[in-house]
Amino acid sequence: MMDAARVQELGGALFAALEGCHTRPPLTSDNPAISIDDAYRISLDLLARRRQSGERLIGKKIGVTSRVVMDMLGVHQPDFGFLTDAMQVAEGSMVAIAGRLIQPRAEAEIAFRLKSDLTGPGVDEAAVIDATASVHPCFEIVDSRIADWNIRIEDTVADNASCGVFVLGDGAADPMDFDFETCGAVVWKNDEIISTGAGAAALGSPVTAVAWLANTLGRYGICLTAGDIILSGSLVPLAPALPGDRFRMKIAGLGSTTINFA
Repeated sequence: MMDAARVQELGGALFAALEGCHTRPPLTSDNPAISIDDAYRISLDLLARRRQSGERLIGKKIGVTSRVVMDMLGVHQPDFGFLTDAMQVAEGSMVAIAGRLIQPRAEAEIAFRLKSDLTGPGVDEAAVIDATASVHPCFEIVDSRIADWNIRIEDTVADNASCGVFVLGDGAADPMDFDFETCGAVVWKNDEIISTGAGAAALGSPVTAVAWLANTLGRYGICLTAGDIILSGSLVPLAPALPGDRFRMKIAGLGSTTINFA
């Protein structure tokens, strides 16, 4: 197990990269023996620093849930992280990349808003549905503090699952009536369709992904809590975002959302 001083040092280094909008070498290159448990402790240190700076915890996220994203990043298991109020931007926002993001990529997914707690282990898909108030279309803009996205699973877990910002669409659906597996997603970049996908891309179902997250975090004594926003993982390949780009996505039965970059 990595000693506490090293955990704090690496958490501080990632926080400095976040604040300064710069990258750093992979943690796994300097710390070849780092484990996922070590990475999670670093992630919690990073979260504590964000909260000390005034950010408020509003949810959690799961990432690297689809085979296409796993293959793109070379990471072959899901990761997990935390959402704060500073990460959420309004529908249709103009997000300035300079000074906020480093190497952003857009992904379309389904967000869950919980009405009751989910505490693993032992959470199944039925429990997820019962605990969910509504589901929403979502763009997550992932952004790695690791140079050139050269990440292993330990790097992305430590770096808060490579989360940048996210936006929820205005549409919503009742989880009891929504087809999570076969719903179709379409993504446009600058009015051109760049990708399509389906709910089954996220570990077979976004509901399964949320159950995985609840059970994984439960091993660390963390629960998904009522009121949380939970991002369930991308349904499409990640798309790089540059100043001047406009992204729009639509998920059948949920509606659409947009985000713009300057």
